[in-house]
Amino acid sequence: MQRIAPVIQAVVEPVVVGLGYEYVGAEFGQAENGTTLRVYIDTPKGVEVDDCASVSRQLSAALDVDDVIATAYLLEVSSPGVDRPLFTESQFAAQVGEMVKVRTTGSHNGRRNYKGVLVNVADGEATFEIDGLEYSFPIEDVEQANLIAKF
Repeated sequence: MQRIAPVIQAVVEPVVVGLGYEYVGAEFGQAENGTTLRVYIDTPKGVEVDDCASVSRQLSAALDVDDVIATAYLLEVSSPGVDRPLFTESQFAAQVGEMVKVRTTGSHNGRRNYKGVLVNVADGEATFEIDGLEYSFPIEDVEQANLIAKF
């Protein structure tokens, strides 16, 4: 799954925010059940199933009206969960010191997949410490990023 295109975000984000939820981000692409638009929402008190259902109904109607996705897809609305996805620079910055798993859109330093401690976020770049080495790359080059849950 990849981050959504700006044209899709322009429909999704205002609906989520208008309903009183925090728009965490969204992904679109091939998932276990087929092509899927996955939208993450949150509130200070957490997210319940009824919240997801309410947002899903409104988003479905808005996406049908604006018709910004040309193919058939499944719509999923969920909480970010313990392996919270990271989409924006501010979301990355809030997780400095945490273990994060990242896949980039292209090769950086000869690799696409990283798992390490997020040590710094500045000027649109994220820096990770992995096996005693630091790796930095632009956040805009991130295809997918998630916290690694601590248990």
